[in-house]
Amino acid sequence: MEGIFFLKLVWLIPLLPLASFWLIVLFANPNKKLSHSIAIGSIALAWVLSWGALYEGIKHHLGPGEEAFHLSWNWLPTGPSWFKMGVMVDPLTLAMLFMVPFVCLLIFIYSVGYMHGDPRYSRYFAYISLFACGMLGMVLADNLLMLMIFWEVMGLCSYLLIGFWFEKPSAMRAGLKAFITTRIGDVMMLLGIIYLYSRTGTLTYSEVFKPEVLEELAHSTVTLPLVGQLPVATVIAILLFGGAVGKSAQFPLHVWLPDAMEGPTPVSALIHAATMVAAGVYLVARSFPLFSVVEHGPQLGLVAFIGAFTAFFASTIAIAQNDIKRVLAYSTISQLGYMIAALGVGAYVAAVFHLVTHAFFKALLFLGSGSVIIGTHHEMDMMKMGGLRRRMPITFWTFLMGTLALAGIPPWAGFWSKDEILGHAFHHASEVGFVSWPGFVWILGTAAAFLTAFYMGRQVFLTFAGEPRSHHAEEAHETPWVMTIPLIILAFFSTFLGFAGVPHEFPVLGPLLNNPFHHLVGESFPATPLNFGVMGLSVLMGLSGLALAWVVYGREPLKAGEPDPLSISLGPIYTVLKNKYYIDEFYQATVIRFALWLSETFFKFDDRWIIDPIVDGVGRLGRKLSEIGGLFDLKVVDGIVNGVGKVTSALGGVLRLIQTGKAQNYLLAAALTVLMLLGFYLTR
Repeated sequence: MEGIFFLKLVWLIPLLPLASFWLIVLFANPNKKLSHSIAIGSIALAWVLSWGALYEGIKHHLGPGEEAFHLSWNWLPTGPSWFKMGVMVDPLTLAMLFMVPFVCLLIFIYSVGYMHGDPRYSRYFAYISLFACGMLGMVLADNLLMLMIFWEVMGLCSYLLIGFWFEKPSAMRAGLKAFITTRIGDVMMLLGIIYLYSRTGTLTYSEVFKPEVLEELAHSTVTLPLVGQLPVATVIAILLFGGAVGKSAQFPLHVWLPDAMEGPTPVSALIHAATMVAAGVYLVARSFPLFSVVEHGPQLGLVAFIGAFTAFFASTIAIAQNDIKRVLAYSTISQLGYMIAALGVGAYVAAVFHLVTHAFFKALLFLGSGSVIIGTHHEMDMMKMGGLRRRMPITFWTFLMGTLALAGIPPWAGFWSKDEILGHAFHHASEVGFVSWPGFVWILGTAAAFLTAFYMGRQVFLTFAGEPRSHHAEEAHETPWVMTIPLIILAFFSTFLGFAGVPHEFPVLGPLLNNPFHHLVGESFPATPLNFGVMGLSVLMGLSGLALAWVVYGREPLKAGEPDPLSISLGPIYTVLKNKYYIDEFYQATVIRFALWLSETFFKFDDRWIIDPIVDGVGRLGRKLSEIGGLFDLKVVDGIVNGVGKVTSALGGVLRLIQTGKAQNYLLAAALTVLMLLGFYLTR
């Protein structure tokens, strides 16, 4: 290829924030301004390289599979060959390179204002630089092992950043909860990677996804206890999906993400918007050939069920949360469920499109909530806000743009991407019947669209409408430009990015725009047919949800001290939703309690019952034997040795009498000896 300057430099993209991390840790830590300058400069350069690679990739029509751009290096010897590490740029990579570094850059800039005055300011920028390295490295990896390495870098950084204010017990526990919960999925993912390598001898995408390799995996079977025979491809796909469930906070491993709000708000935006929780969706999209090669296997049905159920389930919890960031956390879980469900019904392009658009409006909403928190002197309870529309106008209008995008109101970005998911599910269900996974996805997705609009409307009205309900809300003020400019830029993309995916059949806009996103990502996937009925119902659900929120919270805004009207109308159901279906309590009473019991049992087995008693008994026996050996040595061995010494000493004493040192004595002894010998001779 000619003119691929930026593509040849893509390997630098994750190394730039990695270098920033080390520079801050080793040299710039005492200087806060230098620390954030290094971090922002490195991610800005990574953004330039990424968008340069995007331009060149589009220019050269990079396609899937073998047509992708590769750079690789020998890493580990594996007998006669080498295990290679490298980078790969294909349409999915290009879509992520468009989104990840740009959103990271805006969050980095925003962080300067949000973290101002924090005593660990430089450490924060070091951590988020390493976080960005993990995100970008995972996106560019050309094999599953390298993907998992950067996947775990993100896991480490999420632990460090969620528990950044570790002096708070809640933050410390939240970081630990996130780390342990995601490890459950990561173990499954690692097993899938090991099993895939054992069957194929490679983890490189271009090798694993060759038709002949996929066919071999699809037609080979393995017998599992309680399950029976399954295709190898199905087993590997389900194991990889376990990693996606943990990282993308899908049911039942969703419990860590709401608690992740204990970290700084820009961290929440990084986790929810850039690639951290979207990594699970990216993993399924990246390994989609493995999921789809077995046409009637259970893997896609499982993906569709988990995604659709999570989308609806999380949206019901969000309607009863009062913490401004927790509402958005459950919203993220729900939207990730849409993406997972889309992949489960084969809507690959729609899933990736929603992944990209969601990143912008969810980053906007989280940064907007951070602006509210700073403007209200760190108040997070929406019941103590109100009246912020006049006090924080930029935050309000940008937050409203993000709300309309998330609620799926045209022409904002979320409408086009979410509607494409629902449209694909409906189209597929109309072909195979609505008593099917596509029908399940469409029904729950449509219901979740209504709930999404309702809880976002509720959030807007509780936060910005009416009169202030606390002293902090009365003294609220707009945040500085370093925080509001990223909000404005994200609001622009949240409003207009959706036009990149306008369906071909859509009047006027369709032929004019020609769906550039589908041309970029979906060359090997058919476009979802346009269905105005599904689109109209989706819009109706969104508008109905916002209208209901206005009736409940906007028509007569809540006053200080008044209870949530929803708690009155829903009664005990509200209590269940507010307490998140008591799933945390259920896990505490079952899984965690069992784990604690098991650990205590093993501790007693080790310390009191078996291991330590045996070890201590052996030690006591050894000590007794050593004491007996000591007595034997002291009484017998030492006795013999000392006896020999005494005999020698006695003999020496006798012989010492002979050695007088006088010559005449020696002559006398010699003469006597001669006489004795002479006498002895004569007497014979």
